[in-house]
Amino acid sequence: MVSDRLQAWVRARFGPSEAEAVLDLLTDLVPLAPGSTAESAERVQAAVVILSSGDSRRFLDAVALAQQDWRDVLVGAGLADDDWADQLNSVLGNTSPGRVRQ
Repeated sequence: MVSDRLQAWVRARFGPSEAEAVLDLLTDLVPLAPGSTAESAERVQAAVVILSSGDSRRFLDAVALAQQDWRDVLVGAGLADDDWADQLNSVLGNTSPGRVRQ
């Protein structure tokens, strides 16, 4: 599952052919999220794409890092502190993380 706002962010930064592959890989990261809530999954997924800056190679590196230790991607993306929700809202927009892609 990938939130609407994260899907929009991905589609705006990756090419059309890459975006679908990126979204598929992000969906696979959901079990890595602490507590497996919608918010925790979006947080880890967003950290990966933020670290990528829209670059496919950097995205794959961030996925590999998340698979080793999801906390490292949170730190790298600036989403590890108590203000992570505010930081995420400033990047993705201030909307709830509704889910559509599964």
